[in-house]
Amino acid sequence: MVFRSEYPDVAPLDLPIHEAVLGHSAVAHADRVALVDGLNGTTVTYAGLDARTRRLAAALADAGVRKGDVLALHSPNSLAYPIVCYAASRCGAVVTPVHPLATADEVAKQLRDSGARWLVTVSMLLATARTAAEKCGGVTEIFVCDGAQGHRSLTDLLATGAPEPQVTIDPAEDLACLPYSSGTTGAPKGVMLTHRNIATNLVQLDGVLSGGPGDRILAVLPFFHIYGMTALMNAPLRQGATVVVLPRFDLDTFLTAIETHRVNAVYVAPPIVLALAKHPAVAGRDLSSLEYVLSAAAPLDADLAAACADRLKLPPLLQAYGMTELSPGTHVVPRDARQAPPGTVGKLLPGTEMRIVALDGGADLGPDATGEILIRGPQVMKGYLGRPEATDAMIDADGWLHTGDIGYCDADGWLHIVDRVKELIKYKGYQVAPADLEALLLQHEDIADAAVIGVTDADGNEIPKAYVVRQPGALLTEREIIAYVAARVAPYKKIRRVEFTDAVPRAATGKILRRELRARERSSTPS
Repeated sequence: MVFRSEYPDVAPLDLPIHEAVLGHSAVAHADRVALVDGLNGTTVTYAGLDARTRRLAAALADAGVRKGDVLALHSPNSLAYPIVCYAASRCGAVVTPVHPLATADEVAKQLRDSGARWLVTVSMLLATARTAAEKCGGVTEIFVCDGAQGHRSLTDLLATGAPEPQVTIDPAEDLACLPYSSGTTGAPKGVMLTHRNIATNLVQLDGVLSGGPGDRILAVLPFFHIYGMTALMNAPLRQGATVVVLPRFDLDTFLTAIETHRVNAVYVAPPIVLALAKHPAVAGRDLSSLEYVLSAAAPLDADLAAACADRLKLPPLLQAYGMTELSPGTHVVPRDARQAPPGTVGKLLPGTEMRIVALDGGADLGPDATGEILIRGPQVMKGYLGRPEATDAMIDADGWLHTGDIGYCDADGWLHIVDRVKELIKYKGYQVAPADLEALLLQHEDIADAAVIGVTDADGNEIPKAYVVRQPGALLTEREIIAYVAARVAPYKKIRRVEFTDAVPRAATGKILRRELRARERSSTPS
């Protein structure tokens, strides 16, 4: 059967993303504070945000940024991040967000694959950006948000007298954002999200997670992740809320920002929920301004959610579900929900359809039956950049996107995530592709074969574990392997456990049989 949203349908929003976000709020809330630096208190009003976006767009266009160009944004959260995003949109350029902890090789790979001609970074990351640009060879210019010798800064660019670009954008076809995701399997791929995809998903969220000028949202999750970009940047700025920006998660800084700025809403991932529920540093802090907490990006244990809500004296924590390929949202527990069952990730957003299909044959299932989740709606991506076969494997001929996640929908329409088919590891909400780590391990001269799966650590986080076959006579240790990988990947991708084995289980086709490794892991875990 097809599950349909109980909310009225919404029409696709055919606006460029800068207009979808700022077109109304920059006028209606011109003097209201849009952005606050959570560390030093610097503020930007909606009128100031709009003006800076327009000036930067003029400068970028004057520098040569044209419609269809790809601009890589390589930065932690800052007040500059949304300015760069919306300025690029005004030029008709596509933003490809880059993880600030990525290595030079990883950045170069994304620059090369995306065809990025422009790179915006910060001085702290400039060495990595320069090395990546040299390796890639296709970058025209590197701009620096905060300033560095030999590079134009945002301050330099904002001083331009050039005219604003006049660009015609087709929201249904033209890309706004090109985040990278591993999808259900394999190496990271460029996810082509159109202006219509992202803008319409914001409309779908408007009536469910209602917000407005009275809200003060803490942006600690990264803007480069589609969850952070939507929930902490686009959506609140569209609604006239105030966004308090932090560059990264540090518990003490996080708590201080809530107290100082009287934050009323936080959007987090499960590791932050764990800290709020159990860390002693939370005791005695004035978090009375908080009205709700929403967790997404990875499964959240119902008992942990309840413990967090109880400690903070809040209503039950909200959850949401989606993925990068879905712009990203498909389900959310609304703020006014009174009887959401524990552990649910919510109900279908307006204009969204879902099927649950059997894992052994794809037959449609009804309420309370567990199977793979398929989604159809206006938020479904245009496809993977340059990978038509991967796109066809993800989205079928009838427009259904196969999420690779396993769950069930109860009779009242609440979705519950049970497990996932996909091999992707989610470490604290960040995506880690086992294939990437396996390829790296196999480059080591003392490793004959390797496989990587996700396992659960003592804190309930999913972490990468490697099963390694040594070359004959090799004396390789677990510590050496962990150090080898750590030196070559971003910190969140590190191998954190190693088990030596005589052979990696594989099918006749050569495909790694990860289910056998997971079964081995379960059998060796004390009950």
